[in-house]
Amino acid sequence: MSTAFPFYLAMTAAEFHRSSVISQPVAWMACHFSCYGTGLSNLPTSLPQDSMLIVNDRTPVCGHDSRLIVEQLAEAVDRLHPECILLDFQRPNYPETATIAKAIVSQLACPVGVAEGYADTLDCPVFLPPPPLDQPLKFHLQPWEHREIWLEAALDKTTITVTEDGSTFSSGVFFPDSDNSFREESLFCHYRVETTDTSAQFHLFRTREDLSSLLETAEALGVTRAVGLYQELSQQ
Repeated sequence: MSTAFPFYLAMTAAEFHRSSVISQPVAWMACHFSCYGTGLSNLPTSLPQDSMLIVNDRTPVCGHDSRLIVEQLAEAVDRLHPECILLDFQRPNYPETATIAKAIVSQLACPVGVAEGYADTLDCPVFLPPPPLDQPLKFHLQPWEHREIWLEAALDKTTITVTEDGSTFSSGVFFPDSDNSFREESLFCHYRVETTDTSAQFHLFRTREDLSSLLETAEALGVTRAVGLYQELSQQ
């Protein structure tokens, strides 16, 4: 995926070690809070130049030492020279996680971004999920328009079923190509419509071309980095 700003492919440790050729910056996504200690597990031993290091909260925080975690990440920054660190924390109801995020953001010497559930009280880039298929990009970004934004990129799909009782959303269908579909430029997606006597179904899906156009527009709206899954977006 070619963009004017850094675009990272998020890889598991197994994907990283199996890949002999990587054509764009990598995001190491295997680092998480230790299940057995008070620090982090699965920090990489090496990273390509211009990489992103992701720390997730797959393991819930429970008595983890924020000072030790900051020390581990500071050592990783000195040793691996990542371009940035992403705190992909998705448990905003854990106060300890917020304390750890604040310590990392305030003490590390490289750019640190945080998921939007933790961004209100931190002076750092905010990491947003993929823009919904049924919402204009600017609406998705607008709550953070005065902040630096890092964006998750994905080839999403959804189905909207409309009946007399209203509308419902469900997991969509990927079509092998965009033939027999319409392109909605304002939403950066394609769609197909199926109708019955009692309902209409709108199948929305985002192609690689749609995603490229979305990211081009996103740069003008404050997005400075993007990250997507290697298994979904790699050209290999």
